[in-house]
Amino acid sequence: MAPSSAQAAPAPVADHLAHVFAQYPFEVVSADGVWLHTRDGRRVLDYYGGHAVAALGYGHPRWLEALERQAREVLFQTNAIPMQIRERAAARLVAFAGLGLDTVFFVNSGAEANENALRLGFKLTGRREAVALEHGWHGRTAAAGAVTYGAREKWYGFPQTPFDVRFVSRSDPAAAAAGVSERTACVIVEPVQGLAGAYEVPVAVLEALRRRCDEVGALLIFDEVQCGVGRSGAPFAANRAGVTPDMLTAAKALGAGFPVSALLLSTPVASRLRIEDMGTTFGGGPLACAIVEAVIDIIESEALIANVERMSALIRSTCIAGPVTAVQGAGLLLGLRTTRPAKDVQRELLARGIFAGTAADPHIVRLLPPFTLEAPHVAALGAALAELPA
Repeated sequence: MAPSSAQAAPAPVADHLAHVFAQYPFEVVSADGVWLHTRDGRRVLDYYGGHAVAALGYGHPRWLEALERQAREVLFQTNAIPMQIRERAAARLVAFAGLGLDTVFFVNSGAEANENALRLGFKLTGRREAVALEHGWHGRTAAAGAVTYGAREKWYGFPQTPFDVRFVSRSDPAAAAAGVSERTACVIVEPVQGLAGAYEVPVAVLEALRRRCDEVGALLIFDEVQCGVGRSGAPFAANRAGVTPDMLTAAKALGAGFPVSALLLSTPVASRLRIEDMGTTFGGGPLACAIVEAVIDIIESEALIANVERMSALIRSTCIAGPVTAVQGAGLLLGLRTTRPAKDVQRELLARGIFAGTAADPHIVRLLPPFTLEAPHVAALGAALAELPA
């Protein structure tokens, strides 16, 4: 049963929202830990994490304390005024990443971080073309949407893209590198593709792109909006692969529910920045920075990356059951490959109290649970899958 506070929650008001999101057949009225409580009194195990956002689950006391403490001190101030909390959050993120990307620009969403990374790529090289991987997703803004695979055919909407885009293979190192030339300003890559179905790009492809960017003077961008900040089983997938980009974007787990994103820059890129090269009103606000500091502290002090790896291994070893024939991805960004349509498996899991996601691949059930997942939660998923027809 849901808590009494959830049962007493008022019914939804008249619908004035834009109808642009497909709706799941349940309403969440409260949540705690890895559990969602629905208006009709059910408790649902959350394997989707709100599009990979709820990295710490729901109601983590130290997350809540950090937000309340900062709100009482100062809840907002312009970037034109120095604040120690902003400096501390940047330093903590740089140290957590451990990639030598020592400059941080805070913004608000993954698409916004990618937009700034792409713009710097063009501004600093003076070139006209971006390269992206097939099946990648980078956001719904003008530049981020331009490098999102299939966006122009499905939803992009703008009459033209702001620059030329070339899509290259995500699996063939030679073919991927061959698509990068002296015309290329930047190459953007999700090291673990999320919406595509938790597809881990081979390290050989990442290495080939790094070498080719160095050869032609292009900038390499890792979009770690979904796979970063511990979700891949390392601070970032770049650490896991042993490949360092020129720029890296992070969001989702970085705020664990608070809107915040970051663009991390290498020294050669950051050294060329000038006043007004980038800007933001809300990015780097004190609330967001306090949350970034708290989230990283919680991940490190509670050894959550090690837990991500343990739970990932447990899912791989115990959840190939029923309609699931294989598991792909990294850390707790996983795809369960199914014999039947994933949307049917998702619906059947929800009927058993487990909420998972789907992907662009119609035979992938996508798992993006909180890093606080425990062995009994994995056992529940395995048992539910075993009940389903193959």
